[in-house]
Amino acid sequence: MKNIVVLDGYALNPGDLDWAPLQALGKVTIYDRTPPQEVAARAKDAHILLTNKAIVDASVISALPSLEYIGVMATGYNVVDIAAATARKIPVTNVPAYSTAAVAQLTFALLLELCHHTGLHAESVRKGEWATSVDFSYWKTPLTELDGLTFGIVGFGQIGQAVARIALAFGMKVIAHHRHPERDKMEGVVFTDLATCFREADVVSLHCPLNKDNQQFVNAALLKTMKPAAFLINTSRGPLIQEADLAAALHDGVIAGAALDVLSAEPPAADHPLVTAPGTIITPHIAWATRAARGRLLKTAIDNLQAFLSGLHQNNINKI
Repeated sequence: MKNIVVLDGYALNPGDLDWAPLQALGKVTIYDRTPPQEVAARAKDAHILLTNKAIVDASVISALPSLEYIGVMATGYNVVDIAAATARKIPVTNVPAYSTAAVAQLTFALLLELCHHTGLHAESVRKGEWATSVDFSYWKTPLTELDGLTFGIVGFGQIGQAVARIALAFGMKVIAHHRHPERDKMEGVVFTDLATCFREADVVSLHCPLNKDNQQFVNAALLKTMKPAAFLINTSRGPLIQEADLAAALHDGVIAGAALDVLSAEPPAADHPLVTAPGTIITPHIAWATRAARGRLLKTAIDNLQAFLSGLHQNNINKI
């Protein structure tokens, strides 16, 4: 029987999903969270190691002689040293595309909050401000209509395409910056270079993977090219943005607002400059976390492992 260790299962399954299909595959030990210094010790007898955000680096891999398989319970797999795993002939799998609908949905939840500040207005009513108003209607912030505005998308993979379809349904003009415009062309979407996307869009939404070439590409210089009334949305990866530059831009009125589901460090420091920046909405990395999306994630992670145990390959990153 294989020893299966889950290093950080709580975020994926805080109790509303069923581990039974995984437990049917071997002897399963599930940790809610694993501090970095305890990863090797907890995984010492593992044949199968499943991780979400717990780091499995070269030192951990070298300390685990029984390890046969690493499953990343997420799409991004930078938490695993792929080269070290490959040298040991250990396959590493991930779970692509499970959260497309959920991320696209939160993108517009964030945008609509920037446009109407529904939470602020609902709280105003709860405080009695409508009951004491001399007018039948009032608004505490400018209200923005999306129809006819330009929505810019950076990264046009499955999530970017889903976001584009929603933006088009709102009557927005959609432009996108993408490495493969001919491969992924879509009716109603005009592909542009990055500078044009930021300059012309009323809303810019990031949907690109993080890599060494695009870290902190959203910086002061690029932000200054945006319209003063523009919004920036990031549901992708925090390090795409130079966060101090964005905070300064918001304080200085360079852009009107930002909505972020991701930051470069998660959880952030209490004094993170964006937490108190004006015109900013920050949610705690929840775009992926609908119950439906997490259910797909868990099922695919288990399917990946079942394929491996059957001698097959599914979602293998290093093709072993």
